[in-house]
Amino acid sequence: MAHYSFVNELLRKGIHLTSVIIVLVYAFYGKQAVLTLLITYLVLILVIEHLRLDKGLELPFINPLFRQKEIANIGSYVYFTLGALVAVSVFSKEVAYAAILMTTFGDMSAALVGRSIGKHRISGSGKSVEGCTAEFVVDLVIGYAFLSSLPLALIMALTATLVETFFRRIDDNLAIPVFSGFVAEMFLYLDLFT
Repeated sequence: MAHYSFVNELLRKGIHLTSVIIVLVYAFYGKQAVLTLLITYLVLILVIEHLRLDKGLELPFINPLFRQKEIANIGSYVYFTLGALVAVSVFSKEVAYAAILMTTFGDMSAALVGRSIGKHRISGSGKSVEGCTAEFVVDLVIGYAFLSSLPLALIMALTATLVETFFRRIDDNLAIPVFSGFVAEMFLYLDLFT
């Protein structure tokens, strides 16, 4: 069962790699193009969620990717899309890039490392120290790559890691980009660490 869980998680996280498309469309075609893409995708997945949740339609290519808690609830890909929409709509381009990619790659590293080698649990969260450390390091690299400020990258990576670790009922695919992006924008607005 642990092997299946790891493989299933790997497939789920592979879908999140589409976030790279979001960043590339934003970089090459601009904000309006990426917002149009995200809204179109949101409409499509909300129709899928309607068919799945309201009509009880079994979708063989989608249903196996849901975690137990998502079977009767909205899938995390809806929250990810909403988080990306917030990031692109509200934050500066570099912060949006970092927030979206932290949501994907930081969360992915936490899940894959935590499920495969995580041994030391953090009290009150069920997450592993190993997974959280992997997320923080990946988030730090992403933050620094886009923001060119180590202190700002540290703050953003720490925020994303704390949200991933301690938010239990709020989907991290929405919370990570919103909180990490908000914190970065506030520090930029206050002209700290730049």
